Amino acid sequence: MSPLRKQMEADMAIRGLAYRTRESYVDSVVKLAKFYGRGPDQISEAEVQRYLLHLLQERKLAHSSCNIVCSALEFFYRTTLRRRETEFCLPRPKVPARLPQILSREEVARLIEQTTNLKHRTILMTTYAAGLRLSELCHLRVADIDSDRMTLRVEQGKGAKDRYTLLSVRLLAELRRYWLSCRPTLWLFPSPRTPDQPLSKHTAHRIYHAAKDRAGIAKAGGIHALRHAFATHMLEAGVDVHTIQRLMGHDSLSTTARYFHLAQKHLSGTASPLDLL
Repeated sequence: MSPLRKQMEADMAIRGLAYRTRESYVDSVVKLAKFYGRGPDQISEAEVQRYLLHLLQERKLAHSSCNIVCSALEFFYRTTLRRRETEFCLPRPKVPARLPQILSREEVARLIEQTTNLKHRTILMTTYAAGLRLSELCHLRVADIDSDRMTLRVEQGKGAKDRYTLLSVRLLAELRRYWLSCRPTLWLFPSPRTPDQPLSKHTAHRIYHAAKDRAGIAKAGGIHALRHAFATHMLEAGVDVHTIQRLMGHDSLSTTARYFHLAQKHLSGTASPLDLL
């Protein structure tokens, strides 16, 4: 490990950045160095901006993903290399405000029913039933299941926070069938190739898209759509927004409140002024 990488690792650790955030930040700096073929401390601000433009225009990276890279590079140059803001300032791409396409209850049911592989079906059910982020799903451990309290422990989710979310009766039954068949030891969903490692995000996405194709669902989006569906369906069922906020691990209530725009009962229950004439 190079001295620069050691210093960056130490800078992130002392500031309490989450492990997966640290991984992401280091990966972003490594990819920048590989792109130019030299040490990141030898790369200028103008070159970093050209690299971000390359990610957006040529690699077609989403604006939100590009902003994560931007945060990583700002941390490296301003904190680790101690360059002043006047010397190093990266413009952030504005993220378009788009609402996700929400799966209906019928579509989620069809997605699960069309998945015959026990492990794959359990992965999809767990994501939806507990409203998990992809990284949280992949890093679930067997010990995180608390059947006595009917909760799932999410360890070090976004923002380096632990939380508890729902463990439904139906999901618990499915998890028990899965455990009896596959006998996972540490990771609840281990990698099929290296059981001592957790399931990769790429594999989880592939499982979801294959299920979506089988179910004949054309709506856009990856496996995160199941988390969106969890929040929207909970809101439609009458669960209060503060409870949903805690279950999803949102820092801000405004993040959870956007699901009001997606909940069918709030849309269909509102009369158009044309109907009032």
